[in-house]
Amino acid sequence: HRKHPAGRGNAGGQHHHRIMMDKYHPGYFGKVGMRYFHKTKAQFFCPTINLDKLWTLVPEEARKQATASNAPVIDCISKGIFKVLGKGQLPEVPVIVKAKYFSKLAEQKIKDAGGECVLSA
Repeated sequence: HRKHPAGRGNAGGQHHHRIMMDKYHPGYFGKVGMRYFHKTKAQFFCPTINLDKLWTLVPEEARKQATASNAPVIDCISKGIFKVLGKGQLPEVPVIVKAKYFSKLAEQKIKDAGGECVLSA
């Protein structure tokens, strides 16, 4: 057979193979979005946890001893978690949660269970 009569690989995508590219691969060429020059990832580092997984940070003994008068303190930052999100249900046991950020729903659910949200840097 002849060597590469139509060009190698994706050659001609904007020229002699344009109909194929437009038909089967729309949006292949071009740009999208905004550029962010020198994006430092450390500024955006924010590990999260949902409410349904929040009690996994509490040791088993503390979980059993938790009552309305003896609320456990969950320090998320010491476990490497910065933000608490509101997915899932909390048991009806008050709990004191320390984190850098709380979503509105998480804060509301924690307070409805009788707990408290403590913001700490």
